[in-house]
Amino acid sequence: MAKRRAVGLLLTALLQTACIGAEYKPQFAWEQEVFSANATAQASLTGCAAACTLLEWTAYLSVNQPNTFEYDGDKQSYWSAQQASVSPRCFVQPNNAEEVAAIIRILERTDCPFAVRSGGHGAFTGASNIPDGVTIDLRRLNEVNVSEDRSTTRVGAGNHWIDVYDRLTPMNLSVVGGRVTGIGVGGLTLGGGISFFSGRRGWACDGVRNYELVTADGSILDVNYKSYPDYYWALRGGGNNFGIVTHFDLETFEQGPMWGGVTVNSMEHNASLIQALVDFTNNSPTDPDGANWVAFVYAQTYGQWIASTELVYAKPVENPAILKNFTAIPNIHSTLRFSNLTDLSREVNQSNPDGMRQTWTTMTFKNDPRVMQASLDIWKEEILPIQNITGLVPALVFQSIPVDVIRHFSKNGGNCLGMDLEDGPLILVNIATMWASTSDDEAVLSTLERLTERSTAKAEELGLSHKYLYQNYAGQYQDVYSSYGETNRQRLLEISKKYDPKQVFQRLQPGYFKLGA
Repeated sequence: MAKRRAVGLLLTALLQTACIGAEYKPQFAWEQEVFSANATAQASLTGCAAACTLLEWTAYLSVNQPNTFEYDGDKQSYWSAQQASVSPRCFVQPNNAEEVAAIIRILERTDCPFAVRSGGHGAFTGASNIPDGVTIDLRRLNEVNVSEDRSTTRVGAGNHWIDVYDRLTPMNLSVVGGRVTGIGVGGLTLGGGISFFSGRRGWACDGVRNYELVTADGSILDVNYKSYPDYYWALRGGGNNFGIVTHFDLETFEQGPMWGGVTVNSMEHNASLIQALVDFTNNSPTDPDGANWVAFVYAQTYGQWIASTELVYAKPVENPAILKNFTAIPNIHSTLRFSNLTDLSREVNQSNPDGMRQTWTTMTFKNDPRVMQASLDIWKEEILPIQNITGLVPALVFQSIPVDVIRHFSKNGGNCLGMDLEDGPLILVNIATMWASTSDDEAVLSTLERLTERSTAKAEELGLSHKYLYQNYAGQYQDVYSSYGETNRQRLLEISKKYDPKQVFQRLQPGYFKLGA
């Protein structure tokens, strides 16, 4: 017990020196003895083993080490099998921004690579987990507090969207957030964040009034349009490159019952569905309460190609005119009903099961049926040879970026996504694929790479391509920030170097999408 207490005292001293960037030197005999005996307590304080030890001996932090029930639970809680297969040196779960700040100072002092997890819904290895590094799991940052005047909601970055909706729906309130309940607040919002309410209010990043942000030196800042306008601009689509957001203050609005659900259609109606989406995208500014997407899927169990649409209207109006081009198409199955945001989002989540191998890739097209039909034909042609891979569920998803959505991107100084009104209307493509076995990785990934290249080339041939890549759908090797335009990418780099001169979030947080040199 005495030795354990001595080690604890020593590591507390090491922690204090790590936080101020000093080098620890033993002063007493007992310190020297423990220092020499403990392999991880070295004066250099380098490496993730030292970082995890320092974190573990900090009484107020929860640190989960390998070969424990808690550690295994942390790994298995990721959405994709690729992320769940990654083994960090330890997981650490802070309770507030101050603890996040202490963690960052330790990691910077020990030069230990790290990842940050909000909801853990990234598809590829390393998106929010890291091999042999430290994964900062924000799940304990789970506040959902509505302001007295009901105009804002303070949301902890560790929440899933279902946590937010469970709180707000009974109050007839909502925020611009994710359409899938299992997605984390942090990742979706920092990458842009498409919502059922985007026609009227923009994307999630446009509804953030204030970010509570932990910077590379451990400072805690309130970042908003008035306090740090450049930082605020960068966080609206800039991902994990600028610090760790611990809380979001989100614009909040009255939101009651809605109408919507899923329809399933035969593939013989694919041209009609594509044309309905084109018309909706053009007409969306006349009624911004409508939202939808069109997904084409190979149903392996039945050996059939099918289409599925998600139709949502933000008011309790049955079959509104803005969506009638879809509802007029004969369907095999429909769940259209009067509902609310929580219920509709739970339904969408059912198509996103945990534990499968996952990959995404994305493209953006001009709103034209020719390029969508060509992309669909290429997708079917490429999927056919791998259609019997165990557990394969391939989907080609089209959704709108109408001009009324883009108009919101200029609010409060604009966001960094690089889309202007003259770019629209646009169609965002998500090629989402899940499968069961690692032995099929090469076949699936090479197929998706090839079909993405072919579809992009066809769009360019038709003069209907657009540079933008949506971060939250992008594949691991897609160049997200170059797609924002070189001017925006350079500005993001300048802001990164201004607030993070040591480039901690570029060097030590390698996962997800980085700004590049």
